[in-house]
Amino acid sequence: MTPMNRTEEKLAELNQPKPWSGINAYRSDPLIVDLTAGLARALREEYDVIGKYVTSHEAQELARMANQSPPQLRTHGVRGERLDMVEFHPAWHALMRRSMSIGLHSSVWENQSESRGHDHLARAVRFFLTAQLECGHLCPLTMTSASVAALVSSPHVQKEWAPKILSRKYDSSNKPAMQKTAVTIGMGMTEKQGGTDVRANTSTGERVGEGIYRLSGHKWFMSAPMSDAFVMLAQTKDGMGCFLVPRLLEDGSANGLEFQRLKDKIGNRSNASSEVEFSETFGFLLGTPGDGIRTILDMVTLTRLDCALASAGIMRASMAEAVHHVRGRSVFGKKLIDQPIMTRVLADMALDVAAATALAFRLADSFDRARENAVDAAYARVMTPVVKYWICKIAPGLIYEAMECIGGSGYIEERPIARHYREAPVNAIWEGSGNVMALDLLRVLSRGKDLFETIFAGLERDLGASGKKTVEVLRAATALAERDEGAARLLIEQMALAAAAAELYKLGAGKIADAFLESRLAGGWRHTYGVLDARFDARYVLDLLYPAAT
Repeated sequence: MTPMNRTEEKLAELNQPKPWSGINAYRSDPLIVDLTAGLARALREEYDVIGKYVTSHEAQELARMANQSPPQLRTHGVRGERLDMVEFHPAWHALMRRSMSIGLHSSVWENQSESRGHDHLARAVRFFLTAQLECGHLCPLTMTSASVAALVSSPHVQKEWAPKILSRKYDSSNKPAMQKTAVTIGMGMTEKQGGTDVRANTSTGERVGEGIYRLSGHKWFMSAPMSDAFVMLAQTKDGMGCFLVPRLLEDGSANGLEFQRLKDKIGNRSNASSEVEFSETFGFLLGTPGDGIRTILDMVTLTRLDCALASAGIMRASMAEAVHHVRGRSVFGKKLIDQPIMTRVLADMALDVAAATALAFRLADSFDRARENAVDAAYARVMTPVVKYWICKIAPGLIYEAMECIGGSGYIEERPIARHYREAPVNAIWEGSGNVMALDLLRVLSRGKDLFETIFAGLERDLGASGKKTVEVLRAATALAERDEGAARLLIEQMALAAAAAELYKLGAGKIADAFLESRLAGGWRHTYGVLDARFDARYVLDLLYPAAT
């Protein structure tokens, strides 16, 4: 018997399950295996490798170290000169290097043969699995990937920057962008006085050449400040403009960006978010001078998909950790998982995780099909704020409940679930909080009610016998929201629940879909997990979605 075996045997005697590690996050998730069954074999083999890696001891240690040693800002050097450098723990760079090697920042734009026609969906699986490891380093990768959507509005800028953006060779050196093997892109939208209302921004841009502007102002939140360039908004004489702003100029000198401080955030600790002031800062105009908000929104739409995917991923990881724990711990003479009330709580939670996962991947799939299919185009436009709202909104509460299932030992920093819990709120806040998503849905409604009818027709079909009644409720909620802006959350939540149930039915998850639909849309008022009706086989739900490790 090895020392490790003796340790594990002793812990088993002390009623302490093994840490949640070494369990393939891909293979142990039947829903994801089913969702990816139609993708190329090469992709499924890649997911298998990622699934093994993200739960490995090595990877979990990198995630732990990156979050326990947050980035540090060095504003000045020994001579008093401006440095504006952010230093990261080596674990951060290791995470970035690996995630860039699998194309989390680039794959949707690479037109690879094995994922052609499924580029967003194929990347979504990679992103979902990697989120189960560590989300902080995904922030710059999300923005880098999404930035290409803004750059396409200026072909000459895209031509110069795209090869560096799409390179998979991570380069953390502090050099001008065009001297590096690869670059990352950040974003600066919000300002102190404006926040969500970016039209209130006071940063200014003055034209100094063809497509080149000189910027001055401040940004209250600028994430990943060691990115090589930032997509930023500034007022011009022609209206709000969108700009690509290099961090360093071609000669290696600073481009006028002075970081004031790093935000001391609740979570997302491994990633740096900064406040920045700037003057005499040069940027490349993206699109037309007065169309900046529309230009950056193309980028924002893609980041919202990633928010939903990341939240679904950390919910899945938290649930897997909790289920693993209750399978190995005994209370009152039997395993925790065999305690009826515990089984009911976990099964109730598992329904939400399954629904969130199915919904996030349906949204990714609609992005792939939107250009060729009017139904998917409607789905992408209408459902992006809906999906982002609901999945990100339920994550903090669900992860807390998973923590409570573990008990007191769930409330310690050594467990991955602690990191997931601290991370959960950021996706609900970043790129549009709940109210912003609800208002965005109302804007779509005011401009294209026919898009809603397209969505409703699909839901009525996919929900089967419940479809007609469910859509009647949605139409009533739509009419109410048109009269009363304050009812927007009622509409967006009802749409999310109906769409999630529809996706579970489409996936063939019959009993799972039935339980979700009846408990979320047809049941009584719910406030906490564990009130799942006894008519539904809780143990069946749990064992199907979280099969025991063999």
